[in-house]
Amino acid sequence: MRSRVAGAGRPSASPQTRRRDRHGRGLRGPLTPARSPISRTRAERFDDLVADEVRRIVQRWGRELAQVEFAVEDVPEAPIPMDGPVPLGATLPGGGGRPVRVVIYRRPVEARAASERDRARLVRDLLVEEVADLLGMSPESVDPSYEE
Repeated sequence: MRSRVAGAGRPSASPQTRRRDRHGRGLRGPLTPARSPISRTRAERFDDLVADEVRRIVQRWGRELAQVEFAVEDVPEAPIPMDGPVPLGATLPGGGGRPVRVVIYRRPVEARAASERDRARLVRDLLVEEVADLLGMSPESVDPSYEE
């Protein structure tokens, strides 16, 4: 019978460290298949949420938004004033061959929303408000479900 204690029966100069692969079977593989929804990261799920909302808005306003680029960034790049609110989204002007960009900031939106449903509603409202501001219209005329 073998002893389960590493180095039992012989003196060792240093204590042995335990490794995850202690039985020689290899390291663990992924717990879920790569294509399953549970294996997607929070950032990937947020990107999908924004892409779905953009697709919905572009179906209605595609011609007017043809030269607009939509993007997701983790946090605003500009320094945030200590006494002001953290921006959740922004419209960045184009120029020099660059299109106008509507940006949604993932981390502030996730911090503000309490649930998946709140997050989806907040993303929808942010995109509708930014598009309405860009087109010079009211948010209700851009998306009739804005008031809900």
